[in-house]
Amino acid sequence: MTLTVFFAAPAVWEEYRDLLPQQLANAWIDAQVVTEALDPATVDYIIYAPSAPLQDFNPFTRCKAVLSLWAGVERIVDNSTLTQPLCRMVDNGLTEGMVEWVVGHALRLHLGMDRHIINPGHVWDATCPPLARERKVAMLGMGALGTACALALAALNFNVVGWSRTEKHTPGIQSFHGGAGLEAALRDAEIVVTLLPKTPETENILNAERLSWLKSGAFILNPGRGPLIDDAALLAALDAGQVGHATLDVFRIEPLPQDHPFWAHPRVTITPHIAADTRATGAAKVLVENIRRSEAGAPLLHLVDRTRGY
Repeated sequence: MTLTVFFAAPAVWEEYRDLLPQQLANAWIDAQVVTEALDPATVDYIIYAPSAPLQDFNPFTRCKAVLSLWAGVERIVDNSTLTQPLCRMVDNGLTEGMVEWVVGHALRLHLGMDRHIINPGHVWDATCPPLARERKVAMLGMGALGTACALALAALNFNVVGWSRTEKHTPGIQSFHGGAGLEAALRDAEIVVTLLPKTPETENILNAERLSWLKSGAFILNPGRGPLIDDAALLAALDAGQVGHATLDVFRIEPLPQDHPFWAHPRVTITPHIAADTRATGAAKVLVENIRRSEAGAPLLHLVDRTRGY
């Protein structure tokens, strides 16, 4: 029987138009890919982006799984009509992009590159930065992306500690978890990277009190989710010098409104949600593998736990 795969992410269809059918054929999966579900009851799988128009999953009575193109699923996980298994996107290209963004911006701040790159007064500042091993980096979130970034920074000799909501162990990384471990992870950290999912427990996890635990002048990197940081608290910490610089890739409202104070702040760098993008070549392989596994009765990859929200 020919499977029907509904590609419900029209904004990126051109990237997958030729690639996805070819990958399905290469995996010996007999499937047709459609961009309109004229009869939802005939759809076997939905490929989805949380920004897509589709919001009502009730008519898709035969659908075996919803396969998201995004790593984050907070926009869809609470949808009451979604009763099908939901899988988030994890692929090598997404991970590699995130590692490159985190390492690049961490090194920029660690080495103080801006004072040489932006130097209109031609100041001869021969101040040397500390060595990487002398800087404590707190990685908040030790999932696939956080772990990859933590290991990359540790390979450069940064003193990396990891924190997660539940206990996790990563060789070579000192790990903390839960409420009791959060202060230990953040206390005297000089670089903090936030790579947590957005849940009620993680929203505003970096608030005024927790920012006060950092070493004075610490750097913040947020490529995770905008609501992880209390914006007002961060601005106050920047103005007070408790935070030396914040490099932010994600925001509560995107695009970031032109009148938001982050744009004008001299110690804030804004990147437009580009830290880790889904690349079609890698994502298509993950989608096809999950369809293959489902048809074979094998466990789905990257299945979302609805109770945890990710």
